[in-house]
Amino acid sequence: MYLTKEQVKKDIEAKILSLFAVDITDATGQQVFVALGNLIRDYCARGWVDTNKTYEKYKEKQVYYFSIEFLLGKMLKANLLNLGILDVCDDAISEMGFDLDEIQSYEPEPGLGNGGLGRLAACFLDSMAALAIPGHGCGIRYKYGLFEQKFIDGYQVEVPENWLREGNVWEVRKPDKAVLVKFKGELDIKEEEGKFKVTHKNYEPVLAVPYDTPVIGFDNNTVNNLRLFSAEMPSDDFDLAQISHGDYKKALDYKYSVESISQVLYPDDSSEEGKTLRLKQEYFMVSAGVQSIIRRYKKLNLPIEEFNEKVSIHINDTHPALCIPELMRILLDEYYLSWDKAWEITTLTMSYTNHTILSEALETWSSDLMRNLLPRIYMIIEEINRRFCEQLIKLNPDNQDKINAMAIIAHSTVRMANLAIVGSHSTNGVAKLHTEILKNRELNNFYQMYPARFNNKTNGITHRRWLMLANPNLSNLVTETIGDIWKRVPTDLIKLKEYNEDSAFLSKIEQIKYDNKVKLADVILKNNEIIVDPSSIFDVQVKRLHAYKRQLMNALHILHLYHRIIEDSSYDMHPRTFIFGAKAAPGYYLAKKIIKFINSIADMINNDPRVKGKLKIVFMENYSVTLAQSIIPAADVSEQISTASKEASGTGNMKFMMNGAVTLATMDGANVEIFNEVGNDNIVIFGLTAKEVLSHEMNNDYKSVDIYHRDHALRRVIDDLINGFIPGFSVDDGLDIYHHLITHNDSFFVLRDFKEYSLAHQKIDSLYKKKDTWNKMCVDNIASSGQFTSDRTITSYANGIWSTRIGEHF
Repeated sequence: MYLTKEQVKKDIEAKILSLFAVDITDATGQQVFVALGNLIRDYCARGWVDTNKTYEKYKEKQVYYFSIEFLLGKMLKANLLNLGILDVCDDAISEMGFDLDEIQSYEPEPGLGNGGLGRLAACFLDSMAALAIPGHGCGIRYKYGLFEQKFIDGYQVEVPENWLREGNVWEVRKPDKAVLVKFKGELDIKEEEGKFKVTHKNYEPVLAVPYDTPVIGFDNNTVNNLRLFSAEMPSDDFDLAQISHGDYKKALDYKYSVESISQVLYPDDSSEEGKTLRLKQEYFMVSAGVQSIIRRYKKLNLPIEEFNEKVSIHINDTHPALCIPELMRILLDEYYLSWDKAWEITTLTMSYTNHTILSEALETWSSDLMRNLLPRIYMIIEEINRRFCEQLIKLNPDNQDKINAMAIIAHSTVRMANLAIVGSHSTNGVAKLHTEILKNRELNNFYQMYPARFNNKTNGITHRRWLMLANPNLSNLVTETIGDIWKRVPTDLIKLKEYNEDSAFLSKIEQIKYDNKVKLADVILKNNEIIVDPSSIFDVQVKRLHAYKRQLMNALHILHLYHRIIEDSSYDMHPRTFIFGAKAAPGYYLAKKIIKFINSIADMINNDPRVKGKLKIVFMENYSVTLAQSIIPAADVSEQISTASKEASGTGNMKFMMNGAVTLATMDGANVEIFNEVGNDNIVIFGLTAKEVLSHEMNNDYKSVDIYHRDHALRRVIDDLINGFIPGFSVDDGLDIYHHLITHNDSFFVLRDFKEYSLAHQKIDSLYKKKDTWNKMCVDNIASSGQFTSDRTITSYANGIWSTRIGEHF
């Protein structure tokens, strides 16, 4: 859209006056943010309405992306960028005496996700809008985000994150579009005129109220929708009659149980109450979303038998897998279709993305819990399972073990991944290696049965947030050098390779990186009170804290470097700043001990004068999208060191390479494809391959204690866990990690890969000292990153899974 600076200033002044009854000269930064957010909503409102009308006019096939997480990040500057008015608004705000970055600091960050899953969903929404694909998000409007992470004495402490405390300027509440979700109760089944009619009685009703957020396409007049549901009590259920009959406490308990559904992301499921709440959340999201989709489909005045031709429902991981029986319920109980027809429509509508290789991480639910909480849904799943097992018996009459392994319900357990595969027409992995492991190992039985359903869709990131917004100076240099086509066609970044030996261009790249490091050093000083040297190597590992991601190996290696430095003052190592950012799940005991370990060695090393500035460790508290946008452009080295075969894809690896970091990696997940794109000279690879890891696991021939005894340097740092060497780190703290590595045989091969990891760091050190070589590597990584954008991924989904058009009417 086109706006002049004067028009923007006039609009902001008018909005502040109408919202707060104050003059611009008296407005606070918070008020300016709210006014600007409301103004952006005004600017995009016409496009929001027109986009939906266009989709309906042409009866376009709609895609609904169901995800338990949407890690959006702050949206102010992203929305301004996509509307094409970022620069003019920046100038207008500046002339009014404010700073746009400071104004954005008042925006709360939606804590609607944990890590890669939620950030991927956000990137996908951005790309669908940018490509004018009729695609929308569907999830839960959590009152509290995952949690705010605090460090107290080096330990992680979780604090509630009420991101809605000041309201959410982007959302529009739609109470007229609320739907009823039913839990528990009894079923009354009658046969009438040859059809079964099911009545759900004495259920617990929950009202799902939608809050819609615009998803603005990049400079294309498209505005898609993210619909998040909030759980509320139906107004007629909390009435004076209950109170007057002495049931006030019961009514309050019911009110609390309803509202708790949308209170917090990932409630602790270590108790039966917690498990019930998580299952409630999943069905609440699914039922509300599918009912809303059906309501919208009715407006097309098309027969329900054509539903799958106009609707695609995508299941992002297994959390929304109940979409399958919920759609079956509606088709059977409300439209009275035959089972076979309902099943045909359902499977053609549904598609599923698998996000995990770890079989133990595949979601399951107790049959008793599901039967009690969702009686009709469980009945439908039972019938799906019965019919599926009949097929299995015909195909494998003498292989009961295989039938038990593939059954959707077995051993009093409902297996959600099995349900998602059987009930959809597509199952995709998120990196080539991941997909091959699924096909050949973890889901091989299903692949043999449904080979055509399995496909790969390597993850991607939106270059609009992770380059254009996060690194504007680099973005501007790219445009000056190769033009601006790359903004719409990011694979055009490959043209930068023509400049990888241009000394003037390499110098500009180096300066931009240094300037970003200076900015991050200021953030670190402000947040952590640690002074870091921007001329040191910024070596970064930021991601969810999990044993398979091996932050522990990184920390043990830092401790190894510390020993070398204090024992040999002549040790020639370019100064390093190791930067961590990670949250551990509240109930993940080992992960929280690793956080304590990292913080303890940071306190020891950062305060030891013998280190002489060669080594610093920074663990940044409460890692978030906003913090990532400061860290990633400043990184020299991107640590992607998961145990090969364990990381499905990764997307942080793509963000770092797009910003000119060199990847230090195992051949795991999308690292393999990054290696293939950038070539051996522009990445540093180490460690076991996926094939070798899987072989060790199959043959049970790995013995971590043998490596411990023969590698002196490694044994020393492991012994440091329990010998009192690290101040503030107790033997009890260290024993848990020690037992994980030695007693329980190091399930993620930290000891096996440690020596190669150490050598890889020596290689990094050597390469960094050759500035022309290093800068060329940075440029080659940026140039190769266009292949890893979510625009490419979503185009592949649209063409290969959803069969929906791209930008047809825009």
